[in-house]
Amino acid sequence: MGFFDGGRMTPKSDQGMDHVRYQVVPRVLIFLFDHHNRVLLLKGSAQKRLWAGLYNGIGGHIEAGEDILEAAHRELFEETGILDLSMDLCGQIMVDVAPQVGVAIFVFKGAYHGTSLTPSDEGMLSWVNLEDLDSLDLVEDLPVLLPKIAVHGPSSPMIIAKYTYDGAGNLRISFR
Repeated sequence: MGFFDGGRMTPKSDQGMDHVRYQVVPRVLIFLFDHHNRVLLLKGSAQKRLWAGLYNGIGGHIEAGEDILEAAHRELFEETGILDLSMDLCGQIMVDVAPQVGVAIFVFKGAYHGTSLTPSDEGMLSWVNLEDLDSLDLVEDLPVLLPKIAVHGPSSPMIIAKYTYDGAGNLRISFR
């Protein structure tokens, strides 16, 4: 990794951070596919604060000092034991959760043909046939998002989505 150390740099104090502006919590979400048209999903453990008992991709929060790819590799290793897998950034989702706060999700896709998966406290890992998704308790957006990720290829345009909630708390999803 290279670092820019020449020229005039914008000082940290000029980055425009204040608590009046819209702020986001950054996260990564990873979907691995195998050659049998299956996706690796994690069924959240009963102890999880978010999505307990529901199937979701692999992922979590981006930690201080990480870029999105470092976070994706760390989360993948923590939740599956998989190291050094090539993944492509295929989507970005903005989730509005409050007037001044949101979540920025960076979605990665990869192929895994190995057999070794290491369980974690996050939940149970399962290879799921794409045609069987309707029979699972999925995180709310996966029935809409996962088919788009499954067909996304290296030359496909980035998947850009915005998630909002209506007055009744129902998720509304829009894609560009």
